[in-house]
Parts: sequence; structure tokens; C-alpha cells
Amino acid sequence: MSILESDEPVPVELRTDEFTLRPITAGDAERDYAAVIESREYLRLWEQSTWPADDFTVEENRDDLAGLEQRHAEHRAFTYTVVDPDDTQALGCVYVFPTSAKFLAEATVTALGDDAWDDVDAVVYFWTRRSRMEQGMDERLLAALRPWFRDEWKTERTVYVTNEQFTQQAELLRATDLTLKFELVEPEKPGTYLVFG
Repeated sequence: MSILESDEPVPVELRTDEFTLRPITAGDAERDYAAVIESREYLRLWEQSTWPADDFTVEENRDDLAGLEQRHAEHRAFTYTVVDPDDTQALGCVYVFPTSAKFLAEATVTALGDDAWDDVDAVVYFWTRRSRMEQGMDERLLAALRPWFRDEWKTERTVYVTNEQFTQQAELLRATDLTLKFELVEPEKPGTYLVFG
């Protein structure tokens, strides 16, 4: 059984010389908002929506983060903020879901080989703020996430998801030794999500 589907506590943090991951809270709203607004063009491709809207506010972001914090506490899905080592600047986010998450259960998933979607332990989405992505931090974040899930989460079948229209992240994942395992289409979203494992 995956840690995501048990009552076992999930890892609290991942720390490197460049960044730290820790559970996001509503108190992160202002710093997270700055990262979101800086990266909004990429996030709209990644999210396949108009989020964040041009008039998105810090208070709306605080409400969003309160929901993510509650979901994490209830062990339904897990959201980590990526911050600098001093925890003064938000650099991105990592989201961890079981395949049973509602939006994934409603999606159409096509296997591209012999892998079964039901065998996936964790579904991971991530983004880094635009200025850090331009410095290659998304590649270093992915490189840190892979052993973290293997060694700390004890997941054997973790997949990493991006949208085909977010070409920079799709190319990043294609350039690794990960394999494109599934294609995923969410209802009412125009692009196809690429699932690597």
C-alpha cells in the first residue's frame, strides 16, 4: 500500500544547498503569490486554465493555500512549497496525489505500454518560479525529488506529470532517463498531460 493511501506520516521536508521543501501553509500566501505572479504565463500552460487571473489577489491566494494546507493535514494530497535555504523567498511548489484523487479519477488515462495506472504509488506535479527555471532549478528540483520519493516516501512507482503545451517542462522530463508511461486528459482542459515514470 502506498504511503499516500495509509495513515503513515509523510516526509516533512527535503533540504538541499539550494532549496528546501516543506508543507505549504496559508502563512506563505505573500511569498507564494510573488512566485505565482512572476510565473503566471507558464502556470497557465501547466494548469491548462486562466489561473492565475490577471486580477488574482494575495487574499485569493491565501484562501487557496488554506485549502491546500487542510488537504495536506487530512492526508488527501500533499503540497510542498519550495523555498530558499533561509525560507525568505518562495521558489515553486510540489504537489503529490494518489491516483484516487478526484480530478485524476475523472481523467481519461491512456497507457502507452504495459504499465497499469492502478499500480502508480504517487502522482507528482511541480513548478519553479520563472527566474529560477531560467537558471535550471527545475532540473535540479526534479533530480532531488526522485531519490526523495524512492528513499523517504518509499514509493516504487512515482510518476511526474506535465502538460504537453508547457514545452520547457515536457522537454526537461524527456531529457531524463524517465519514460513516457501514460497520457492523461482532464475533462474540459484542452491539452494532454504527459506522465513520466
